[in-house]
Amino acid sequence: MKKIFILTGEASGDKLASEVILNLKKINPEIDYLSVGGENLKKLGVKSIYNLKEITYLGFTKVILNIFKIKKKIDETVKAINEFQPDILFTVDSPDFTLRVAEKIKKNNPNIKTIHYVAPQVWVWREGRAKKIKKFIDHILLLFNFEKPYFDRENMSNQFVGHPLLEKKIENAIDINQTLEKNKSIISIFAGSRKSEITVLAPILLNFIKLMNEKYSDYTFVFHSTKEYSDLIQSYLNNSDLKNCEVISDDKVKNYILQNSVFAVAKSGTVSLEICNAKIPSIILYKMGLVNFLIVKMLVNTKFANIINIAAKKEIIPELLQSNCNPKKIFEYVSNYLDNPEKIEEQIKNTQLILNDFKTNNSPSQLAAESINKFLN
Repeated sequence: MKKIFILTGEASGDKLASEVILNLKKINPEIDYLSVGGENLKKLGVKSIYNLKEITYLGFTKVILNIFKIKKKIDETVKAINEFQPDILFTVDSPDFTLRVAEKIKKNNPNIKTIHYVAPQVWVWREGRAKKIKKFIDHILLLFNFEKPYFDRENMSNQFVGHPLLEKKIENAIDINQTLEKNKSIISIFAGSRKSEITVLAPILLNFIKLMNEKYSDYTFVFHSTKEYSDLIQSYLNNSDLKNCEVISDDKVKNYILQNSVFAVAKSGTVSLEICNAKIPSIILYKMGLVNFLIVKMLVNTKFANIINIAAKKEIIPELLQSNCNPKKIFEYVSNYLDNPEKIEEQIKNTQLILNDFKTNNSPSQLAAESINKFLN
């Protein structure tokens, strides 16, 4: 039986990996899996060697502070992979962790094929990484077509597969009346998938909602969360006097809520693609420590944080970063959109033009699964 080790570094990578493995199981059911993964891979029966949150660190300073813990986890992971002896090491996103593991594995055992999914953002910073990873990654699966020239330039095996979050999914209608108040429009809130993000953004977002409630009375605010951190967000809500807020963590319910929202306020990340794909207007938030921000500002080659804006080379979706990420600014932008429907129409029109360039004719996760399966033959 062929064997694949799946290595993810955070919740978003676990979700992307699970979409691919679901398709791979249909193509080739005779594969044994082991992983560093989360709840989505677990649902597919893929065991994780440890809890994913043990390696989910955010920000340069925290990486520095936890450098010995991270090195220990890298060594532990390398040992587990070598013992498992997979035919393929399938690494997904989180390059500062997954690619370090892949490099060690390739050095120890060149016969293990290494396939990486979600290219490091060489178009944002450290363009030289394409040359470096070619030495230990056999094939790279790309989410965006504008990434391809960076890897073609290095004669590195690659394939543009598109982004799985943009796949059309047919889902049964879900009754949300018991969860939400009737006759109230939904505004979806995404405070992040990491504890450190939530602790920064949740208080800001709750104060934004209080400002909204002073002006409007017809909105329900729904926080989209992972199962792991739904209790944390709920604790923030419990400590506030807000009555028109809910927390949801079930993926099917989250998708349905998003589809039926009138607006979304989201922490910068891949969730923005889901929001745009659902044709929901939005704004993007991001806030980090001053030291981290200054380091990032020195290193990045782009002035935008959001992938849609980066691809468009202009701000289609407003980005409220750092000091602009405050309750008053968020309120001003959101209320301005809600009071001016033509602005909403314009944003949706522009995001759809960009998304069309991100899509392939076939299912991205199907293409990725087929690509992986070829390396097993």
